[in-house]
Amino acid sequence: MKLKVTSQQHNPLLKRTEIAFEVEHAETGGTPPRLEVRKMLAEALKADLERVYISRMETKTGTMTAFGKANVYESIEQAKLVEPLHIVTRNSPPEKPKAEE
Repeated sequence: MKLKVTSQQHNPLLKRTEIAFEVEHAETGGTPPRLEVRKMLAEALKADLERVYISRMETKTGTMTAFGKANVYESIEQAKLVEPLHIVTRNSPPEKPKAEE
């Protein structure tokens, strides 16, 4: 997969950087998992994983390129204050099923 940041804009009011990105995923086939793209974004932007939240990501029909938007906050506290709960839930790693006793 190849990640390309298409635009980057700082928002001082919300203390975050708003990112637009593209991910080419011809090797993997379908749209890549959100957590995987989040890790790639954090690495590319040299930010902690806990401060990066992907708000939107979709693959255009007939292409192998996903387009998305993400926010990189200045602090984890600011992210928890501003980011909606459903976005935080989507960006958290999937929970492993508990073994029944």
